[in-house]
Amino acid sequence: MTSQKPNMPLRVLVSPKALPELESLLSQEASLSVQLMNSAEQKPGVPFDAALISRDVTATSTKQKIIPSTQVFYDLLLNSPDLKWVQIHSAGADRQIYLDLMKRGVTISGSSGVNAAIVMQNAIAGILMLARKFPQMQKAQAEHRWDPLIQYPLPEDLSNQTAVILGRGPIGDAIAKTLQGFGVTTISVGFNAALKEKQQSESNAIHISQLHQVLPKAQWLVLACPLSNETRGLIDSTAFNLLPNGAHIINIARGEIINEPDLIAALHSQKLGGAYLDVFASEPLDSASPLWDMENVIVTPHSAGHSAGNEQRVLKLFIKNLHLFAQGQVLKNQIAN
Repeated sequence: MTSQKPNMPLRVLVSPKALPELESLLSQEASLSVQLMNSAEQKPGVPFDAALISRDVTATSTKQKIIPSTQVFYDLLLNSPDLKWVQIHSAGADRQIYLDLMKRGVTISGSSGVNAAIVMQNAIAGILMLARKFPQMQKAQAEHRWDPLIQYPLPEDLSNQTAVILGRGPIGDAIAKTLQGFGVTTISVGFNAALKEKQQSESNAIHISQLHQVLPKAQWLVLACPLSNETRGLIDSTAFNLLPNGAHIINIARGEIINEPDLIAALHSQKLGGAYLDVFASEPLDSASPLWDMENVIVTPHSAGHSAGNEQRVLKLFIKNLHLFAQGQVLKNQIAN
């Protein structure tokens, strides 16, 4: 990466909301020379060196539906002649704007790990709610109906069950560690080629190529991996059929990893015992989707990573990367083209 010209401040585009807090943090960084540019005061074509896409920039925009205020910021990025680097608030960079910028040679760095604890908590909450039949009891509550679990086959103890966790990043590792505390056996699935050499008997981590071998053991299949050519559509009818009857699926990764029609079919047939889904193939989830009304499904609107504390953590990561960028070094969480 090319370092910044000596004695020239870094021109950094930020949102009006992020600007005051970033100014305060930068006041403590004497070695950085930065000119913050309020995105609300700029027009397409204005030059700047770097940009921060904070959570408020994307707001309620999704990959499929971009709200006007987000598009205004995107247009500034796409039309800046000097843009070299964009820091994003999310871990993954699968939005079209990021792909387009990378094709132009713009460096994108993510925020992997920043919200790992928050996403982990959502995944664990989904597992506990499904394991303890909360959707069933919440339905009874909404109907003012006293319907104790003792009237049904009782839920199995969570301890001694097995969870296969797809993804060995900060989120997947945090989920595995927490589940182990509940007595759950965990098998983590990664993409590192070195994992191919390990046997399952030697480690609780396997390579993605061995996924189908462990699915028959999984009462819980947890998706916590990036979307890629390797993972797109990976979890389909073949994968569902390999799971034990009544298994559950948790998706706090990306909706496109699951073949959604196959998922719906598996839920309808009760091959799957339930699902917690925070992400979907197309967002917002269509109001006509049967997933909304299934008694064994918990739907949340891509909110697993939202937390008041994340904003500060992203800004601190951005400042660390500003130092690296100014020195021409590789950025933390730099995403490969």
